[in-house]
Amino acid sequence: MDTSNINASKVTTNGGIHLGEKSAPVKVIEFINLNCPFCKQWWEESAAVLDPYVADGKVERIVKLFDKEKPGLRKGNVIHHLLDYNDSVKTKEDIEYFLAQQQEWGKLEESAVAEYAMTKRSLTDQNNKTEAGRIITEASEANVTLVPSVFIGEFIFDEHITNEELTEMIETKLVRGN
Repeated sequence: MDTSNINASKVTTNGGIHLGEKSAPVKVIEFINLNCPFCKQWWEESAAVLDPYVADGKVERIVKLFDKEKPGLRKGNVIHHLLDYNDSVKTKEDIEYFLAQQQEWGKLEESAVAEYAMTKRSLTDQNNKTEAGRIITEASEANVTLVPSVFIGEFIFDEHITNEELTEMIETKLVRGN
């Protein structure tokens, strides 16, 4: 991923879904779309590294569900608006469910996705349009165009990072204290 045009200074810890302790010294900010197969790859492969750090209070994940107008990702937008940003435990479970079942609901017509989500996970419209707009604006100002786009301080990467590289980045930030 070419990160040369991304302005990481415009990416904030504001908004999104916060997983872990706000006091955690390392912030991992993730722009993802739930119907993106590369976001699924990132989420599933990084869990082995991130989950223990989050559990230990060393990392806070800030998940920014990025509504995209690309036809293949619009179904993800539908689900984004049904997730409860205030219940991070349930929402993490919902994200994991929808990523795991991406092949199933991704084949549905866009008009059927909300009913699927409501039936399978007992979700309701959370009126996340304002938050979705903030995330879109932040991504635009930072020139984030692709999902997943992940930030740990000055480090910017996508799903192609190895777990060893991810661990090294986190450890570097823990040692530096910033």
